[in-house]
Amino acid sequence: MIRNALPLVLLPAMGCDGQLWARQLVDLSDIAHPMLGDLTIDDTLEAMAARVLAHAPPRFAVAGVSLGGYATLEIIRQAPERVQRVALFGTRASVQMRPRTVADQGLLATAPHADPTLSAIVSGLVQAMAERVGAAVFERQQRALHARPDIAPAIAAVHVPTLVAVGDRDRICLPADARALSEHIPGARFHEIRNCGHLAPIERPGEVTMLLRDWLQWQRVQER
Repeated sequence: MIRNALPLVLLPAMGCDGQLWARQLVDLSDIAHPMLGDLTIDDTLEAMAARVLAHAPPRFAVAGVSLGGYATLEIIRQAPERVQRVALFGTRASVQMRPRTVADQGLLATAPHADPTLSAIVSGLVQAMAERVGAAVFERQQRALHARPDIAPAIAAVHVPTLVAVGDRDRICLPADARALSEHIPGARFHEIRNCGHLAPIERPGEVTMLLRDWLQWQRVQER
């Protein structure tokens, strides 16, 4: 562990737990202080963000997948001075929520034409996460997205090093959706992950770790 390593808050997608970020929690520990944020208790994005802020260090980097990405943007809206850099995976510039069940969650990583061996392995892991998280949490998270605030002000508040990434086989956030988000954030870098669905950290953990390692070491830009 390097001295003065940057705290890194990792936020899961809907119906997911720490297993989503398991590799990054280990693989980035030599250059950062990775920790998980809790999105399971609250039923609004505002409350989710407030909870993460209450438990996070004074200054930190944050990476989120899907629901975690929208919570990340709400964190920036609430406390932009505390966020040092941002990574958004499978996140749209504007959210169009598609209700789904706990059973559906296990299918998110099984994208057409993706690596069939990988998809079969990942789908089981994702289904197990959804079952551990449970239906009650899943319903709260669904309500949070349905009642989400306008995220345009949060996007406009991003003035730190930003990575926007998406799987090329993502059926929830299309690559064009994620690219549009990156184009709304000055200086953001866009990356499309090949043969990957919606849950990149668990589908392509090595590539996501490399992306985040590089992102954590970008030269700092002027923050708001």
